[in-house]
Parts: sequence; C-alpha cells; structure tokens
Amino acid sequence: MKGNTLQRSLLLPLMALAALAFVLGVIYLDPGTGRTQTADPVESVPESIPADEPVARVASVLSPSVVQINVSGIEQTPFGAQKQEGLGSGVIYRSDGYIITNNHVVEGSRGVEVAFADGTTERGLPNGSEVSGSVVGRDPATDIALVSVDRNDLPAADFASGDPIVGQTAVAVGSPSGFESTVTSGIISGTGREVPAEYTGGTQAPSLVDLIQTDAAISPGNSGGALADREGRVIGINVAYLPPGETGAENIGFAIPSDTAVSVADQLIENGEAVHPYLGVYLSDLTQETASKFGSPEDSGALVEKVEPGGPADAAGIRRGDVVIAAGSEDVRSSGDLVSALRDYRPGDTVDLTVLRNGEKSKLQVNLAESPQ
Repeated sequence: MKGNTLQRSLLLPLMALAALAFVLGVIYLDPGTGRTQTADPVESVPESIPADEPVARVASVLSPSVVQINVSGIEQTPFGAQKQEGLGSGVIYRSDGYIITNNHVVEGSRGVEVAFADGTTERGLPNGSEVSGSVVGRDPATDIALVSVDRNDLPAADFASGDPIVGQTAVAVGSPSGFESTVTSGIISGTGREVPAEYTGGTQAPSLVDLIQTDAAISPGNSGGALADREGRVIGINVAYLPPGETGAENIGFAIPSDTAVSVADQLIENGEAVHPYLGVYLSDLTQETASKFGSPEDSGALVEKVEPGGPADAAGIRRGDVVIAAGSEDVRSSGDLVSALRDYRPGDTVDLTVLRNGEKSKLQVNLAESPQ
C-alpha cells in the first residue's frame, strides 16, 4: 500500500512514478460489447433546473452514478508495518454492482469500501455508511480497475462512444479530498494526449497515453471519477493532472477515454484480466541528444533501448538503437505514440513498424504476442 489519503487519490505527484523502462504491452479496444446504456439523461433532469444551466443538469443526472471509494491496507516501512488509508472515486458501470475506477486507487489495498451519493446501503444502514466492495480485476496498462458490490439496483451511468470534440463542454464529478459529489466544469482541451515523460521519471508510462485533456478542475480524490459531456454521458475516467506548483501549468487534467474504460471493464468482468498485445521492447522518447548519439536524421520517435530476447520484436529483427517512426499508417513521434497506435491491435495481429537504423528507413513486420502477466 502506498501513500497517504491524498497520494492514493490521484496519480500524483507524477514525479514519484517509477523511473523505469517498460516492456511494452497494450490493450485491444473493442467498444462494441457490453456497454452499459441508460435512459436518455436529458429526460431525467428535474423540471426545476433551467434549460440554460447545462452543468447543473449534468450534475443532477450523473452525480447518483459517481461513488467515493475508500481503501485501506498495510505498508512495510523502516518503522515497521503501518496502516495506510486512501480515497478515490468510481463510476457505476452496471446496475448489478460493477464500478469502474483507477487501478492506482485500489492497487495494494486490502479493504475497499464504497460510499454512494445518496448514502444508502444494501443493509439498511444509516446515511453515510459504506458498502464493502471487492476488486474484480486491475489493468495497470490503462490504469483501469473494476470493483463490485453486492447490489442489483444501482444507477448505472451512460458511457459515450467515440472521441469528444475539442472545445465542447466537460463536467467532472468525483470526491476531491473526500468532498463527495463535487462538480467542476470546463471544456475538452485536447484529445490523444500523453503525460510528458519528464513527469514520469524519463520514460513513458503506458497508462498515461491517448488521454483526454480538460481544464475542468480535478484534484486528489477525483481519480476514477467521471468526465462527462453536456448530456451527462461519461466520456472519460479522470486519472491525473499536472500540479501547478511543480509545472507552472494551470488547469491541465487528464481522463482515460470511455471506449478504453468500457473495453477493459468488459474484459475484467468476463476474464478477470485484460489481454495485451506484446511487442517486447523497452522504449524512451528520442531527443536531439539521443538522435545525435545514434546518428539519427530524425529528432522524434520511439527509441528502442532494449529488446527482450525471444520476443516478437526480436524475432522481427528490431535492434537496440532502432527508432520507430511509424506503426502501420500512424506516425510515431514518441514512445507514447507507439503505445497508443498498438492499442488498435490484438495478440496474433501483424503490425508494420517503420524504423530508422543507421540513418536508413526500413519496414519490419512484427507478429504481436500476448503480454505475459
């Protein structure tokens, strides 16, 4: 178990993430199955909320579907075993008790308690009581996890499909610092974002790519909560933000797209784990300095730091020092771009990687395997 209440509630500070290269494994997205649908959210807005108050209308629809998740566990420290507690948020995925949250909210936890927006429980306990939950499965590659509770009457959220539009209204709902059902609003600032590697120890964390960027205020405790459109449909699961004190940036937050969250949740429900295509390389971002070192005419791309012996990349002829600049028809300007591009593939698929080696381009076919667990 890591961190205190605030540290457990959002994937921050980002500077504390492990400064290690990773063996690339990514999730195949299948947004077409198992998606939870509810009634048209507009129809469920109380008549007392004016039509020209879109954020209030979203809050009235979505807040009942957003929960607070409290976790506890034991961490071994130089002073012995210490009890640790943390909190985050979650979004009700299915009425029969499944709740989506972030992997980093529940990772290492020994106990999970869920507090619902209306304060009710299945045992008739007084308002404010919590329901015991269990972790169905976790997917560190996308930072999605699934929690279940013993209830069959939950108000499931409506999850949108497809990419949001830059500039559209965005509403965040969660429990920052334990304030349940807190609502903030802004816009979608960008899509296909990745948290820069300099904030993750120098290498690209695979869970921090292909994200939605928003200026809706999110804070510690919002992790696992909802980012919604003006109709109250969930377009993302909040995951991180850049702290102004460390970066000088204001209102830069990130959410995992709903298509990713839904695909992973369905796999966790069905199999208890998510399936990953496996490339078998350790990557970093190519910089001008490393480009000069390796004699590359390009100054962007995914630099292969190490190749796993016997892995798919090794079998395809990829070598240390190669720079991947394209995956299929997708340009690759960073290690995060490669992670994102490979999410369109599943184990057993073949991907054409364009690499630079000794200043010359070549195209290599890689047969992706299933990521080792």
